[in-house]
Amino acid sequence: MKSTEQILSGQALLGEDLLFSPADIHIRDGIIIAIEENPRAPPVILCPALFNAHTHLGDTIAMDCGVTGDLISLVTPPDGLKHRLLAAASREDLVAGMRESLEGMARSGTAGCADFREGGREGVLALRDAARGLPVTPLVFGREGGELIAGGLGISSTRDCADAERQVGEARKSGKMVAFHAGERDSEDVDSALAFDPDLIIHATHATKKQLRFCAENGIPIAVCPRSNWILGVTNTSRHPPIRLMQDCGCRILLGTDNVMFVPPDLFSEMAFVSAIYGLEPREILHSAVDGSFLTGSPYFIRKGAPANLFAISFSASALRFSRDPLATLVKRANFADIGNNVFNLQLK
Repeated sequence: MKSTEQILSGQALLGEDLLFSPADIHIRDGIIIAIEENPRAPPVILCPALFNAHTHLGDTIAMDCGVTGDLISLVTPPDGLKHRLLAAASREDLVAGMRESLEGMARSGTAGCADFREGGREGVLALRDAARGLPVTPLVFGREGGELIAGGLGISSTRDCADAERQVGEARKSGKMVAFHAGERDSEDVDSALAFDPDLIIHATHATKKQLRFCAENGIPIAVCPRSNWILGVTNTSRHPPIRLMQDCGCRILLGTDNVMFVPPDLFSEMAFVSAIYGLEPREILHSAVDGSFLTGSPYFIRKGAPANLFAISFSASALRFSRDPLATLVKRANFADIGNNVFNLQLK
């Protein structure tokens, strides 16, 4: 196979610190082979690709069906509204919907996601079909047997899973990751989830300080989904999810969007929401929107030797050129329409 090379020039957000540096990024066969300083680099921001740390892409077929119930009646298995709609959908529509969402994510700078896939083995296969040939790679957390062919096991909540111990044990034996929803409506199911030493906790909307300290001390990352939490009515305050407290405790915070039926899988909008409601620093927010990529084993941060997963935004082509703080503008105002180029390493698929 013929080797391919390209050079991207711009104001690059380098490494995990996401510090601007005028640079030429040399890419060969999808790998960053060199990063060279270039004082004459154009006014184009080179940003690491985003990673959506929690999605339910199957929900695309039920987009904006209406939020007219509580969390249990809407999304709790096996009889929540979402599960009834998924069961009634044809495989053709399910695959087409997920593919449309994946294509939209790719256009908006998202190169991967951690998706909780309902429907057992067939559900996982449907998502694989939906993702085939696309430049965005879902890391799948299956259930009901789907975890056997997926990257991990995704459990709704210990409340909803009578045999979590067996499922987690089998997943661990197979070398699979384990993720739990926990703390979404209260803190009562957090301790039981943490007892399994999961690789990922979703939500922690109402987790206590003690529970968050446990996550920090044991290296358990938390994927927060603030817009979903607000829309589903499990919070109406910046105290939940307790993102500031998570930071103070030293937690690893990832950013996700949750159910496509309620929230589009758009991390630009999620970042802007977190900035407005929770008041975090732009660099912290962007870091959380990229850092979930560590779950794939190949983090997206721009560094020599890493797979090239990044996108380019030119501020000169729109009102963004008036920005006095490009990083804040990227987090608060940019959207998919501003992206001029995506470079995603398809070797990861």
